[in-house]
Amino acid sequence: MPLRPHRSLPLATPAGVEVLTRILTQGPIPRVEIARRTGLSQAAVTKAVAPLIEAGFVTDQPATPAEAESQLGIGRPVSPLTVVRNSISVIGLKVTPTALIGVTTDFTAGILTVRHRPLDDTTPAVVIEQLAELAKELMEAADATTGPLIGIGVAVSGDVDARHGLVRHSPLMGWRDVAVADLMAKHLKVPVVVTNDVRALTVAEHWFGVGVDADSFAVVTIGSGIGCGLYINGEVVSGAYGVSGELGHLPLAPGDLVCTCGRRGCVETVASSDAILARARETTGRRRLDLAGAIKLAHEGDKHAREAFDRAGEVIGSALAAMVNLVGPELVVIAGEGVAEYDLYEERMRQAFQAHAFGAAGKGRLMLRSHTFDDWARGAAATVIRSYVRGEPPLQR
Repeated sequence: MPLRPHRSLPLATPAGVEVLTRILTQGPIPRVEIARRTGLSQAAVTKAVAPLIEAGFVTDQPATPAEAESQLGIGRPVSPLTVVRNSISVIGLKVTPTALIGVTTDFTAGILTVRHRPLDDTTPAVVIEQLAELAKELMEAADATTGPLIGIGVAVSGDVDARHGLVRHSPLMGWRDVAVADLMAKHLKVPVVVTNDVRALTVAEHWFGVGVDADSFAVVTIGSGIGCGLYINGEVVSGAYGVSGELGHLPLAPGDLVCTCGRRGCVETVASSDAILARARETTGRRRLDLAGAIKLAHEGDKHAREAFDRAGEVIGSALAAMVNLVGPELVVIAGEGVAEYDLYEERMRQAFQAHAFGAAGKGRLMLRSHTFDDWARGAAATVIRSYVRGEPPLQR
């Protein structure tokens, strides 16, 4: 697979970036509609689109017979614009304590290839080497229809400095100050974008998912950790220091519980899958119980197992209320690997949410959206696509 596109994106102005973003995230879309949504003149839209079409990144999609018929007698038929999916490709990698997940996507973050690798050693050097091997495996799997590779996205939980490709602190991985981008560069001569995994998932939802038409939304992930990504005022929130939306570390749980981050009373000490399992083991007396077994017991009505999920739901609902009281998103997407047991804590969660959400903030919709680890890797790829379109480091045009 080629390491870079045969030509760079011909985007010389902010208007060009805006136009391509609209086509990419909302296409197929007519020029007149792009003009309406961006406030640009149709002439400006045409000027921005022309070099993209010439370079093979965008194409006119012929109007359907029904569309053409509906436009008869009112001027030239509209030909919606759409991106050429295979004009580029991207690799997205998701890091977990037990596995590495990799995908290759097209320009619209559509998944082309998937690879999984088990992980039994979270030492940074070992993980980086295996990430590089996984990326090479995905490159070798490319065929003639796969577009030229523009970059690799790596999604990791925790405090991530995306600008410098540095994982400052990932409690789940046991990492501190790991220069992922620089270490990957020793194995692969490809631009690498490193980001917080929940923020990557939020970018994917913003550009290619439920957030495309939303004015504001939040993605809350429930699983080994509790995360939150925020899309507010036209942008996914990164925070001044690269930290934002850390719902799992709000101090809403009992103060005697110690979190993996080293602090006390974090939401994750009650609501993460590990915390729920630990509580179920403690209250049922079944020390060898696994999470699937705890879920089964709770579904069967075991009061001790149910208590673990009820307690988690109470704290998650309170955390959601705190978040909507602060930023007021119109939609909250609840996602992640922990949604399999969502029904066990949903009622208590919604009760706590309604009890603590202030005024009209409580009108925000709560939507369940199941995600696999492949989707998390796709989110990493989406961050590369966004950086490529915007000309952000390390993908400057």
